[in-house]
Amino acid sequence: MKTKPTLTTVCTCLCVSWLFLASGRNVEATSTSRVPSRPSVSIVIDTKTKTLNLYVHHRLFHTYPVALGKDTTPTPVGNWIIIQRERNWGSGFGTRWLGLNVPWGIYGIHGTNRPTSIGHLASGGCIRMHNSDVEEVYERVRIGTPVSILGDPLDPLRSLEDGHVGADVRLVQDRLWRLGFYHGPLHGRYDAATIAAVKAFEQKLGLPVDGVVSERDYRALGLIE
Repeated sequence: MKTKPTLTTVCTCLCVSWLFLASGRNVEATSTSRVPSRPSVSIVIDTKTKTLNLYVHHRLFHTYPVALGKDTTPTPVGNWIIIQRERNWGSGFGTRWLGLNVPWGIYGIHGTNRPTSIGHLASGGCIRMHNSDVEEVYERVRIGTPVSILGDPLDPLRSLEDGHVGADVRLVQDRLWRLGFYHGPLHGRYDAATIAAVKAFEQKLGLPVDGVVSERDYRALGLIE
């Protein structure tokens, strides 16, 4: 009998990667996902207002309050799709789970057994909803439904080092790739290849070579003023 995942092992910055996701530069659906050419349903999550907005036929259908990731385990900003729909997926995830194709870990929209956390930065990166709300959303969406998570990947600004994951890591990888220092996938994982690229960039610009992206490095990369 398969053991279902627990909240501790899933919604964290150090969560395991989806092994079946493509590792190229662009986040894409798996070969078995059906992405509608003109989706009639879409989701927009606003990290500032902590809301999930459900659109049907390009019109706002309903707005739901949500809980998002803590500063240390941020919700992944970017454009994703739903790749998994499950009922009662695991302990702590409420009654429904909608998995997203985030390349650096397992993230999703799900219910909760901690309803008082809704409206706060409380999760390991996932989007928590009241169980009754996520059940409504679950019935509307399908595999391939687009999910846009709005926000600034550099807010809050954090130093990046070995083992970190997130949209900020992917942003740094993208900038290093554009500058010719990084040649790997934009998977949002601060790995050995990323460290080597950062060190090469630091050496080229005469910065202290430590392989850690600090505020100094962000400025040199042109990511902050």
